[in-house]
Amino acid sequence: MPQNYPYPFTPSTLKIGEHTLSYIDQGRGRVVVMVHGNPTWSFYYRNLAGLLKASFRVIVPDHIGCGYSSKPQNYPYRLKDHIYNLEHLIDSLGVDRVSLVMHDWGGSIGMGFAGRRPEMIESLVVFNTAAFCSNRIPWRIKVCRTPILGPLMIRGANVFARAAIRMAVNRPLSSEVVEGYLAPYDSWQNRIATLRFVQDIPLSEKDRSWETLKEVEAGLDRFTETPMLILWGGKDFCFNDYFYNEWRRRFPNARAVYFPEAGHYVLEDAFDEIGPLVMNFFNELK
Repeated sequence: MPQNYPYPFTPSTLKIGEHTLSYIDQGRGRVVVMVHGNPTWSFYYRNLAGLLKASFRVIVPDHIGCGYSSKPQNYPYRLKDHIYNLEHLIDSLGVDRVSLVMHDWGGSIGMGFAGRRPEMIESLVVFNTAAFCSNRIPWRIKVCRTPILGPLMIRGANVFARAAIRMAVNRPLSSEVVEGYLAPYDSWQNRIATLRFVQDIPLSEKDRSWETLKEVEAGLDRFTETPMLILWGGKDFCFNDYFYNEWRRRFPNARAVYFPEAGHYVLEDAFDEIGPLVMNFFNELK
């Protein structure tokens, strides 16, 4: 991919089976792992990673099918596959304690890993996301799950990623940042994971990742005393206040900051406020 966008990192790679997982590994010190969602990639965390790398070791993977990682056409792209890949990456790096930063699908993936390895979790930072069962889905995403129409919209016209760069923010993105979000998803083949993530959203027991999500949800109780920072954009069309309130209910001891004018890509709309909050949160854990 051309790099005419702000991504000042040289990724590392890890082979998982026959596929290649790309990831950022920057800085030294206590480990912070950032887990992105769909249709983003490690680019979403570029500013936060750039800030934290001076004081921490920052690891930011691209899920298989996303960013600089392989984009296999016949890969299952299930929630449990992404959880396994995250666990495999962290184990391969010899890390024994991590703080997780999670957004969108990163919540279910990150907390799925946390539930499998609770002894490794030092702290949690939660951006607009979920890690529990719900049948709530905006019509704009639900229509993308429609057979035939969904693939034509997402893989053919790139509607999902292109809509997100407008609908997921409250402040317009620069042309360079827009290019960064869209760059990995520039063809029918390269948009495979964007579609598969949408198709894999577990809304009921009929969906293939429902049982996996139930396992993720069941593991949340292990972390009620774990230091947690919730940072939430109030103008999110997808992960709205219902999800924010559910996190608050499940984690009453968490520190929460609500940004009423920020959208789903809360790091784009409110980074100047969020960056210091995250830095201070991690520094207080020393």
